Amino acid sequence: MTRLLLASVAVIALGTSSYAADLAARPYTKAPATAVALYNWTGFYIGGFGGYGWGGKARADNTDFDDDGIDDTAAFPKMKGGFGGGTIGYNWQGFGSPFVFGLEAEIAGSGIDLSFVDPADGSGASYKLNMFGSVTGRVGYAVNDMLLIYAKGGYAWARTKLSVVDGADSFSSSATHSGYTIGAGLEYMMARNWSTKAEYLYADYGKATYGPAPDGDTGRIGLSNHTVKFGINYHFN
Repeated sequence: MTRLLLASVAVIALGTSSYAADLAARPYTKAPATAVALYNWTGFYIGGFGGYGWGGKARADNTDFDDDGIDDTAAFPKMKGGFGGGTIGYNWQGFGSPFVFGLEAEIAGSGIDLSFVDPADGSGASYKLNMFGSVTGRVGYAVNDMLLIYAKGGYAWARTKLSVVDGADSFSSSATHSGYTIGAGLEYMMARNWSTKAEYLYADYGKATYGPAPDGDTGRIGLSNHTVKFGINYHFN
């Protein structure tokens, strides 16, 4: 009986040693990690930008503010020039979703303008877009978390000044236009809390009334343009 017991213990011990050796020989395998987004766009941000704008056109119903009933210059020359300004906005991105929704407001000072002179009599006019801005919604798609491709659109306004040089009929008049803007852009998270962007927008600011001229006449001018801007944003999230 004693011999049988000792033989059983020996077999159990031998089997345990072999199992332990087998475990030691097997390499340790770490459980696969769950994919986690590197960045979430949710939060407030502020930024600055600069860019270049050009026509469309500034169209006039009665450019010369005269009484002959003829639209002497149906369209001013195309406008062009630089601008710079600031941005404030908010983004929201659902957890695990690549779609980003936002609201953004911008304002810019501008050097976009035009001028022309009538060589026949030396009369002329200049028209300047002094300031413009927008309040827009944004819808974007985050590629690999760090690159945001987006479209935007909404309300746009512009503050302008018309100056006419025509002897005794010379005058200046300012007006505010209201219309819409639409466009698209790219934004890249280049470092923690900092992103850069490139954006194209088309804006139609509608018509506004200018004058009166010294003879009491007024005229309406419609304004539209294209802009390309580059900017940098700081994100508070």
